[in-house]
Amino acid sequence: MNINEINALMAVQSDLSIYMLLLSLFVGLLLSIAIRWHFTNYGSTLSNREEFSQVFPFILMTTILIITVVKSSIALSLGLVGALSIVRFRTPIKEPEELAYLFISIAAGLGLGAGQVVPTVISVIVILIFMALLRSKWKKNNITGKNLFITVDLYGAEELDGEQLLNHANSILGKYTRSIDMRRYDVRKDSIEIVYLVDFSDVDSLTDIALEIKSKYPSVGITFLDQNNLPSV
Repeated sequence: MNINEINALMAVQSDLSIYMLLLSLFVGLLLSIAIRWHFTNYGSTLSNREEFSQVFPFILMTTILIITVVKSSIALSLGLVGALSIVRFRTPIKEPEELAYLFISIAAGLGLGAGQVVPTVISVIVILIFMALLRSKWKKNNITGKNLFITVDLYGAEELDGEQLLNHANSILGKYTRSIDMRRYDVRKDSIEIVYLVDFSDVDSLTDIALEIKSKYPSVGITFLDQNNLPSV
């Protein structure tokens, strides 16, 4: 084989590598959109899922690029290990579920970068469908129950009395919830703030709770908060 044939073969291989890289990046973009949609609609974390899911395309496609570059060179692989050993990621992962979605993004990037397009696509789709079915079944079995954070706050009112407000809120919440867990009780000179984690038997009773508490404390503020962005009352 002469030098011209070698150069021609290298050019064909280079074109093929670029084609496979572009194909992997395109498929990775579609998969990252699917993972992002799945996390936004089926995730249960308390963080802003819409904002957090924006990192999935970056992670997945960057992983594809890294694996594509280093998979054919031991020297580059060793250099990557050395480079990553001095990089520290300080973004906190608040929920295990967030880590799971990050991991599936990285796994998809590894598979596509290694050229395993079909097995990677099938695996990611199967995992997402399976998790969606589990989430749907869980929601169906727990449709009448929901854990919410409730904040009751009162500022600068004439009826400012921490003990009375606490007892009043406890008695009303006890009527409409299955369990109450007070997480914070903050009494200051001109304000009172009480935070509960409660297990509702029926979320339709939110308005009734607010009306009953406000019947005695008209200036009180009440906030209902959960991972599904329920509105404040």
